[in-house]
Amino acid sequence: MIRRREFIALLGGAAAAWPLAVRAQQGERMRRIGVLMGFAEGDAGWQANVAALRAGLQELGWIDGRNVRIDYRWPAGDRDRLRAYPAELVALAPDVIFACPHFAVTALLEQTRDIPIVAVQSGDLVEARFAQTHARPGGNVTGFTMFEATINTKYLQLLKDIAPQVSRVCVMQSANSAWRGDFRAIEAVAQALSAEPIAAIVRDAAEIERAIETFANKPGGGLIIPPDSLTVRHGELIIALATKYRLPAVYAIRDFVTSGGLMSYATDLPDLFRRAASYVDRILRGEKPAHLPVQAPVKYELVINLKTAKALALEVPPTLLARADEVIE
Repeated sequence: MIRRREFIALLGGAAAAWPLAVRAQQGERMRRIGVLMGFAEGDAGWQANVAALRAGLQELGWIDGRNVRIDYRWPAGDRDRLRAYPAELVALAPDVIFACPHFAVTALLEQTRDIPIVAVQSGDLVEARFAQTHARPGGNVTGFTMFEATINTKYLQLLKDIAPQVSRVCVMQSANSAWRGDFRAIEAVAQALSAEPIAAIVRDAAEIERAIETFANKPGGGLIIPPDSLTVRHGELIIALATKYRLPAVYAIRDFVTSGGLMSYATDLPDLFRRAASYVDRILRGEKPAHLPVQAPVKYELVINLKTAKALALEVPPTLLARADEVIE
């Protein structure tokens, strides 16, 4: 039985947390969450996104070390770790696993079809066959997509806005993400925007370098880099090549621009991760992922790097600057 003094002390914490804390003191087992992030643990951007997930969980009453234990694994694209870490997390028998991006979900599904998985990934969960429908996923996976395919048309329009001379556009994808339909969406609007789309399917850094070098042999080129774990891992290389060959580029991840890229139109990932905490919470409280609809992002941010624009001799239109959420000088 909790004394009045202890009850008042509990109320001093987050209001949403106190019922869970009371139950923990009464002997309820500590819940367990697994987190599988397919990136490097030292990546500041992805650490910030995971911090937003933790903050969202805290707001909902789940405090790491008090009423929930969170176990993290960061395979960073390493194939051996990507095989070992999902097995390790499943062996811990968590109540739910949060996973990002799609290849982390794929690796988890090789280990379990029972433990609930909340995914944040670049592509559509239905197209990836992780869910049966958006409204009723039907299995043990639900979650949030980082972007919608229609956003690809926005990338091309932004590229033409900042660099009207672009008449050819290279759309870069890894071989593992071609199912997302990025190129098809851009191809559908390219003629109306007087641009020739060219697909570049790459598997590693060497293929990225060859693809951009070959593409840059003709004038009027520009790059579109949709969200993809391979291009994220080789972001510095892509930025360096875009600079070397003077190619205007639009990226789907904000970190490219803060690292020297020209422009990004990207999902607000911290917001998406915070929203994903609500699904982790609902599963911990007894709901099934099969019944939680797949959700799309609701917040996008336009970021422009003026220093890079100047280096490319591009004059950013005032109307585009006015639309930007952030301008890097």
